[in-house]
Amino acid sequence: MGVWIDTDMGFDDIAAIMVVQSAGLAIDGISLVFGNTTLEAVCGNAAGAVSAFGWSMPIHQGRAKPVLGALETAQCILGDNGIPTVGQSLPDAPAVSKSDAFTALCNWLEGDGEKRILALGPLTNIAALCLARPDLAARISDLTWMGGGVTSGNHTASAEFNAFADPEALAIVLSHGLPLRMVDLDACRKVMASPDDVLPIRNAGGNNAGLIADLLEGFIGIATSRGRAAMALYDPVAAVAFTSGLIGWRHARIDVELQATLTRGRTVVETRAQKAKAFNAHFAETVDAEGAKTAILEALRREAAR
Repeated sequence: MGVWIDTDMGFDDIAAIMVVQSAGLAIDGISLVFGNTTLEAVCGNAAGAVSAFGWSMPIHQGRAKPVLGALETAQCILGDNGIPTVGQSLPDAPAVSKSDAFTALCNWLEGDGEKRILALGPLTNIAALCLARPDLAARISDLTWMGGGVTSGNHTASAEFNAFADPEALAIVLSHGLPLRMVDLDACRKVMASPDDVLPIRNAGGNNAGLIADLLEGFIGIATSRGRAAMALYDPVAAVAFTSGLIGWRHARIDVELQATLTRGRTVVETRAQKAKAFNAHFAETVDAEGAKTAILEALRREAAR
């Protein structure tokens, strides 16, 4: 069974792709979107990952800007290319195909079988599909998204980054009734990686052991440089939710704030039973944190051992 991944291609996105591969799922295609950094840099990261890890799945360029408003990236945290490191970086490589993600997604959705999408960035590409081809968007059987926050945000006090970067896209997806499963900040923050988790990757012995270890250590350094002991494994947790039974889901009504300046991008999650008729999505309520961490680090170790 093939799946589709929509991504802004930072290190945790790459780790999420490795989790999907480690679970034995074929990746039919990848669509790129702005987010961690600009679309141009995202495409460069994708090209470097193809070169380093030998990926053969088709990769397509998607949206460079949100539905409305100014471009927002996480470069202030992640650096210009969206991937911090303590040493080695992804190699420079020829650009990935400039084929259009919208056309590629449409062609994929026109095919037979289940249509499962793992979305790891702003939902701009999926929103474009909803607006232009709602008939094809309706064929999506599972849209698992790393984004939102049940209790709080990270990019602002109220909003998680992927929601904040394009809240209108999230609103469009919710309004079209897609089968959304939200893996939010609260769920992801239950699965943490510390500096001690780097050494087994570094000692794995494969050609890319040093590269993966340096990128993992750089990612963890986002937290440790700010005085925290460990870093949440954001996108790989969504990949675990996508590929395993380690997540407990809860039905809810999810909306996103579009107007108020201080709370723009906040996801509002309503679970009260009297509102059940309006429920429109699921969110990850429980996580087997130890099982998820083991699955993620094992996927990285396997790749580092090749």
